[in-house]
Amino acid sequence: METYEKIRLARELNQWSQEEMAEKLEMSPSGYARIERGEVRLNIERLEQIAQILNIDVSDLIQKDINGITIQIKDSENSNIGDVNLFSNNHGISEIEKLNLIIQHKDELLEQKTQELNMIKEMFELLKQQIKNQS
Repeated sequence: METYEKIRLARELNQWSQEEMAEKLEMSPSGYARIERGEVRLNIERLEQIAQILNIDVSDLIQKDINGITIQIKDSENSNIGDVNLFSNNHGISEIEKLNLIIQHKDELLEQKTQELNMIKEMFELLKQQIKNQS
């Protein structure tokens, strides 16, 4: 079970709506809904806050079958400098597949734009010929 699924299940066990949970987290209901849909990568602080509100241990929220680990690097003032993501082969393969699909879509868009540009060039040439013939 994914972390976001565990969060949703724990909220439902407490019989709280998403709106109530969002209020407890001092965030918008739509922002909280994104957490439950797995659209947000949660940092440790947010996970700890959620676990505290749900009265469970943060380790209970973290996946047991971890596909990847995110390490947060903080400076001396405890502000986030960056994240380092480490993924297992399964997660890496799916990420590569997603990136390949993105590249393929980009290539298709570029080809479409090239065709449009060629049509515009042809139209321009035809207009030039028409103007020349009228003179």
